[in-house]
Amino acid sequence: MEGKKVSKSVLKRLPGYLAYLKSMPDSAPPNISATALASALGMGEVQVRKDLAMVSDGGRPKIGYQRESLIYDIEQFLGYDNTTDAVLIGAGKLGQALMGYSGFEDYGLNILAAFDAAPTLSKTEEGKPIYHMSKLDSFCRAHKVLMGIITVPAGHAQEVADQLIAGGIKAIWNFAPTHLDVPPNILVQNENMATSLAVLSVHLQAQIKEEKEVKK
Repeated sequence: MEGKKVSKSVLKRLPGYLAYLKSMPDSAPPNISATALASALGMGEVQVRKDLAMVSDGGRPKIGYQRESLIYDIEQFLGYDNTTDAVLIGAGKLGQALMGYSGFEDYGLNILAAFDAAPTLSKTEEGKPIYHMSKLDSFCRAHKVLMGIITVPAGHAQEVADQLIAGGIKAIWNFAPTHLDVPPNILVQNENMATSLAVLSVHLQAQIKEEKEVKK
């Protein structure tokens, strides 16, 4: 199916559908409906149906989607079949943890190397190289790397982003808790742990309050 241009909100939901579909046992029915998928994930049926229609034309009335074909369609749409090479900046604990996560390969991401202003190691436990920041620009250009992952402290993130962009990077996965000022053609995906914690905390407080009201 020819890929359509979709919103970021849809793109954020698609990996969730994919993860659930892949987690289903071999004994599960070969077909799955948007209704069943929505129910399993606690989402609205209309939303799920619209999302799937954006990436696959395999849905059939009263039959649903052939599960393996839907997995293939989502992976194709997200580009998981094409490996994206990336570099990581900030070889601290978080950076090394990301470097050591083999699961990224399932999503088409290959972190070639890490860079740090003061590297204490020459390579990770998995054998991936860690270089000084002075080699970042030449490395990115030589390997035609288009994605950079930032795991440095907030105060250094903008400087790192500028260096990545100068080296030809077009997309940034930012784990630093700060806003990055980048040109319009550069895509930034922020992983703000404080925001995620705030959402969880508010939800937890509301649930506790509800339970107390029920006990009264």
